Amino acid sequence: MLDTALHDRDRELDAASAEHGFDPAAPLQIGGRYTSLVRDGRTLYLSGQIPRIGDHIAVSGVVGAEVSMERAKRAAAICALRALALLRQELGSLNKLQAVLRMTVFVHCEAGFTQQSEVADGASDLIWRVLGPAGAHTRTSVGVLQLPKNASVEVDLIATTVEA
Repeated sequence: MLDTALHDRDRELDAASAEHGFDPAAPLQIGGRYTSLVRDGRTLYLSGQIPRIGDHIAVSGVVGAEVSMERAKRAAAICALRALALLRQELGSLNKLQAVLRMTVFVHCEAGFTQQSEVADGASDLIWRVLGPAGAHTRTSVGVLQLPKNASVEVDLIATTVEA
């Protein structure tokens, strides 16, 4: 069983979400014929999340040209909030999550931009804040020419739960 006495992940998610104007209990809009989450036993695979709040893309454009590092990191954090909200909707509580195993961060950036990992820190820092040590994860961050809806960042992840 998990020791949640010192760290309530659901409360942390709500607090972090409020700081970004995001409601983790609201239905999450998806943009195609796919599912946002697939569960295989204890493993949870999440589709890519863009920084959408409601029906609005909170941060769009090219990082390093139109979008500052600060705004790009905020975009990554919002993507991570959406992923955590999906996990909570699936599990009923983030306290049932064992670990985030892997995260991939895609950064819509200009040619020559080399700070994808710094942008990805926005998502990693948020995951760690909400989940504590269970938020430690492997990560890949890459620069891309374009993302859906002109989003500046997209994040997908794989997690595992304590129960099947």
